[in-house]
Amino acid sequence: MKPSTNLSIATASLDSLRSILLDLIARKAYVEGDFLLSSGQRSSYYINGKQVTLDADGALAIGRLFFSLLPNNTQAVAGLTLGADPLVTAVSVVSALENQPIPALIIRKEAKGHGTRAYIEGPNLDSGTNIAVLEDVVTTGRSAMLAFERLTTAGYQVNTILALVDREQGGRELYESKGIKFYPLFTIGQIQEKFRENATSNI
Repeated sequence: MKPSTNLSIATASLDSLRSILLDLIARKAYVEGDFLLSSGQRSSYYINGKQVTLDADGALAIGRLFFSLLPNNTQAVAGLTLGADPLVTAVSVVSALENQPIPALIIRKEAKGHGTRAYIEGPNLDSGTNIAVLEDVVTTGRSAMLAFERLTTAGYQVNTILALVDREQGGRELYESKGIKFYPLFTIGQIQEKFRENATSNI
């Protein structure tokens, strides 16, 4: 087992965490090539967020940073499976460590085929509960909007979407048109700048 740096990540300032996480994404998650995205668009680059969100240090950094961005009235976090699963878990665990525990919900893309046939997995919460939606990478914004629709249909209040990376291809505009506040940790420009900086330093 390799030595972990999570002790420093657990105590680092939020500004330091942003720098650490930006470097992790640029080194582990960002790749260039020819890719077909889930939105149906083609792209010259791809961000495999799970390379960072399922990394122990990455998950802790994300949990702390997302937790710091949650509106004060947030009572739960939720996101669309599969990309948001580690995000909502990380934030919920960090919230418990901060003595402000909030539950996590996972939104299915299709209703479960057995049992309760539910779209939403997690604790049963009161109608009107304020929930923030989490997403790893936002392109057109449709994935987080599906989570938003599932949650509001179930009677919850959703006013905020947090994302790890905004590809700046329409997601922000979609959310703002619906009156939803959107806070990405990074833009694609910041990721690409760091990627090229790392490439130059390795020459």
